[in-house]
Amino acid sequence: MTATSRAIELVQLAARAADSKQAEDLVALDVSEPLALTDIFLLASGRNERNVVAIAGEIEDKMIEAGVKPLRREGRSEGRWILLDFGDIVVHVFHEEDRQFYSLERLWSDCPAIALDVSRELQESSAHEA
Repeated sequence: MTATSRAIELVQLAARAADSKQAEDLVALDVSEPLALTDIFLLASGRNERNVVAIAGEIEDKMIEAGVKPLRREGRSEGRWILLDFGDIVVHVFHEEDRQFYSLERLWSDCPAIALDVSRELQESSAHEA
């Protein structure tokens, strides 16, 4: 089993929202094979607690605009690891230190990565060429 096209569409939306708030090290993993409850994990890092909260807030706002409400939200008050469960996708926004400590990429290393259509460097170089 692989992630649905709807889940892939939603993770791209969430990744673009995260990128707009300077999220770092965006990684999407297709966890549909080992997990029956969700298709994709999106992992993102923020530089500090305020950045983590801003990233999670922007993702939630863009998903709600697209008609997708969070089923569950955890960790917002601490700003160290915020989990947003949208059903088809689960977003983990970490403070850099917590992401290294919990190392979800290592735990889910058997799951295939999903290419994300986000690249601030490409967007910036395109803007300079125009």
